[in-house]
Amino acid sequence: MIAAIRSYANWRLALAVALLLGAAGLISAPNSQFTTRDKAYYADANLVNFVRPGLVVRVLSAEIATDGTIRARIKLTDPQGLPLDRLGVTTPGPVAVSLIAGHIPKGQTQYVSYTTRVQTSPITRVAATQAGSDAGGSWAAVAEGEYTYTFNTRAPSTIDRTTTHSIGIYSTRNLTEFDLGSYRDDDVFNFVPDGSRVTLTRDVVRTATCNRCHDQLGLHGGSRRSVELCVMCHTPQTTDPDTGNTVDFKVMVHKIHMGKDLPSVQAGGKYQIIGNQQSVNDYSKVGFPADARNCQACHETAAAQADAWLTNPTRASCGSCHDNVNFATGENHVDLPQVSDNKCSTCHEPQGELEYDASIKGGHMIARFSRELPGTVFELVDVSDGSAGKRPTVVFSIKDKSGRTILPSEMTRLALVLAGPTTDYTTMVSEDARQAQGQGSLFYWTFQAPIPADAKGSFTVGIEGYRNATLLAGTKQEQVVRDAGANKVRHFSVDGSPVAPRRTVVTLAKCNACHNSLSLHGDNRNNVEQCVMCHNPVMTDVARRPASDMPSQSVDFRTMIHRIHSGNTLANDFSIYGFGGTKFNFNDIGFPGDRRNCSTCHVNNSEQLPLRATNRDVTDPRGPLSPMGPVTAACTSCHSRIETASHALINTSRLGESCATCHGPDSAFAINRVHAR
Repeated sequence: MIAAIRSYANWRLALAVALLLGAAGLISAPNSQFTTRDKAYYADANLVNFVRPGLVVRVLSAEIATDGTIRARIKLTDPQGLPLDRLGVTTPGPVAVSLIAGHIPKGQTQYVSYTTRVQTSPITRVAATQAGSDAGGSWAAVAEGEYTYTFNTRAPSTIDRTTTHSIGIYSTRNLTEFDLGSYRDDDVFNFVPDGSRVTLTRDVVRTATCNRCHDQLGLHGGSRRSVELCVMCHTPQTTDPDTGNTVDFKVMVHKIHMGKDLPSVQAGGKYQIIGNQQSVNDYSKVGFPADARNCQACHETAAAQADAWLTNPTRASCGSCHDNVNFATGENHVDLPQVSDNKCSTCHEPQGELEYDASIKGGHMIARFSRELPGTVFELVDVSDGSAGKRPTVVFSIKDKSGRTILPSEMTRLALVLAGPTTDYTTMVSEDARQAQGQGSLFYWTFQAPIPADAKGSFTVGIEGYRNATLLAGTKQEQVVRDAGANKVRHFSVDGSPVAPRRTVVTLAKCNACHNSLSLHGDNRNNVEQCVMCHNPVMTDVARRPASDMPSQSVDFRTMIHRIHSGNTLANDFSIYGFGGTKFNFNDIGFPGDRRNCSTCHVNNSEQLPLRATNRDVTDPRGPLSPMGPVTAACTSCHSRIETASHALINTSRLGESCATCHGPDSAFAINRVHAR
């Protein structure tokens, strides 16, 4: 104990000396391993050099003795590989560590945990066995940063020593006393007790796939960060005794992501799980950002068992989304009971001869991705007479995917959109171009509306539309589908100055990391470059909002998108009226990642101040400020409290916004710094 106290005192003294020497310029900071989005990046360099924030935990080996004793050897280090003291005595910050032990029985694909607990519901009085971490085990230090952990739980004498066993570990390093927060990591170690090679693991969905949206996956306080670890506890053996719901990973995750679209929820029910300390987690309003029928959004090819959804359909997996199916009675299963999983793949083969059949791909067919659609391919070839005060003529082509020319008159909808200037669109017109004339494969449309006589800089033309196509004609599955084309845009100068495309703030690829294939307004708009032409600083929903619900709401892209993705954190109601006077409320929307990481959506550091190439105020009659400056419009869309709007107002004069003074890249309250994690 005395030695430990001395060690603690020694590193405290060393830290004080390091900070003093740093202040005197006698110690140089190392090259930072952190990014501008990490809190540690902004901490005193000598503090960071001494504390070395971060955590890496690894299981080095594991064994199960003949008497069932489970023992694992682990290593704790910082990201530079230097060892850490688990108790935080000889190195800064204690590290809390928990371990799990389980195995995959022969002939099965999911874990059965050895480490369990019994949870009795105070609501139902039902007791349930749940997989979890071991409690009451013993630690022994074997080297700097290396320990052995002997589980309190013992494996049964009947264990099969030829099957895959795993040790899972999750940990948290507490550096809050240094104002550096907590760092977390986890690991899974696979082994076969008889010493043979591991040939089977649970590998259906990869953590990297989850992190495309969740940035970064971190649950139960943040320490569970990988799917490989999650599936060790979220096994078929584990249920929530309060609701009776299983928390088996495949069932729970499907149901969470279906949320509001679950048949049981649409019928008036709820999907809830009651977790630690009786916390109620209600997923009944969760919406999947892509089409939930696209199973491959999560089941990617990188995982060893990525095709399990295709080759191994089960009642548990399929019934988790289709939760109105009663396999025992056959209700909503064409009146056929299914007593086991043995014959599921007989009817539900991976892919059949026709779309929309009983095969798995057929049953999850998304109409606009049908291989039977002829396709619609737009090209904008040229813009002539595109000068201020003139009516520009657009040359374009439309073809199907085989290269056959499609006449404009064959289109169900065809619109050309003219907007400008590209610094910030404020003028926008859309015209029906189905009467365009032409020859060969090229067609010409002269806008009825002229470019404003005082226009400067560059303008943009965009094209959108679709044809109605009939799939599976003459069958019970016949349906009419919109065969939409991908939007194309073309920029041109109206005053002879160099053509300047609109700044790129976000990209479609960034959107599709979560949305998979973003397509809105009846599939007409499917490219960010097209969206921003209408969703501009002066546009509101006034044309579709009823008089009884005025004033109108801004639909400026930056304002609207930030607010939609911040829906469930906004201080006020956020609703937009769309086509047909339909009201869309976004207050239940939650962003799946960490909104502080602006680069999840932004590119080219476009979130940094000062904002580039924009100076147009945003009209927002329903907001506390209207008009408001472009920075205010962006920032108060997430930071929606009236105090923030007041702060923005105070720092705006007739000369403009002064936001960059304090929030510029090198300022004390820089965007990255205040959003650092």
